[in-house]
This record gives sequence, C-alpha cells and structure tokens, in this order.
Amino acid sequence: MADFTIDETVDITDVVCPMTFVKAKVAMEELEIGQVISVHMNDGEPVQNVPRSFKEEGQQVLKLIDNEDGTYDLIVKKLEE
Repeated sequence: MADFTIDETVDITDVVCPMTFVKAKVAMEELEIGQVISVHMNDGEPVQNVPRSFKEEGQQVLKLIDNEDGTYDLIVKKLEE
C-alpha cells in the first residue's frame, strides 16, 4: 500500500503542450501545502518535462507510475506556494 493519499487528480493525457503544464500547475495551485496530486499523462514529452517542471517549482515528486498502456501517473506533494 502506498504511503501517501491522493487529494486531487488531474488528467492531461489529451492536452497539447504547453497546456499540459498550465493545467497541471493550476491544479497544483489549488492544493494546500502537504496535499498530494496525481497527474495522469501520456508517455513521451509530458513524462520527460512535467516531473522536472514540478521539481523546479519546489514540489516533491513522490512517484512516477507506469500504467503500461502508454500513460503514467505522476504523484507530487505540494511543498511550496
């Protein structure tokens, strides 16, 4: 069992860059510090860029889950506003 609870989920699988970042970032901004978001996204560019983007903003990337269907779930804990 995971050692975190998902507080919010955002699906950016059919969103075109750079809207992927915008949608994920807006969802993150709505969280309280300490809450956890799951970002459902496609393989490729989102997987390469979204985790890095969250880290650069000071958030904690907890896990990247490969759903083995061409999508991933990125689990991120909000540390900063």
